[in-house]
Amino acid sequence: MNTEELIEKYQLIPHPEGGYFRETYRSQGVISQNALPPNFKGDRNYCTGIYFLLPQGTKSHLHRIQSDEIWHFYLGGSMTLILIHEDYGVQKIILGSNILAGETVQFVVPAGWWFGGYPNLESSYSFVGCTVAPGFDFADFELAERTHLMSRFPESEDLILKLTSEL
Repeated sequence: MNTEELIEKYQLIPHPEGGYFRETYRSQGVISQNALPPNFKGDRNYCTGIYFLLPQGTKSHLHRIQSDEIWHFYLGGSMTLILIHEDYGVQKIILGSNILAGETVQFVVPAGWWFGGYPNLESSYSFVGCTVAPGFDFADFELAERTHLMSRFPESEDLILKLTSEL
């Protein structure tokens, strides 16, 4: 399959962080705001899931959310996930099917970490899934500010420039 076929087959739409997506699951159950940590500004579904497609030349801009996000590899070529945390620095994870070469088919991005990604050069696209618990809400979505991350992580300037836009 190519990217156009995937977009049509799964009725994907442009995602604000880059690439294409479609929500595939939103639990009926809801967690009350008073049962959640104070950084949540409302009730949240137990869990949500999406398909996420990154064609070659696109990227998932650095962003963070208030929940853990589990990435699942489905089709296409491998992709690189970049994670940034004030206390733990910068990490690179290769999401893909070649587990003998060190790729992983599933990875958890902890809540509150900055993260983004891109298809690797040999990949015409990366088709993945993302599961978020407590469930995703755009109120929890924050795009990274380039200048803040570059001042904190100057050794990772190239990655930060690649995965952010000037605001």
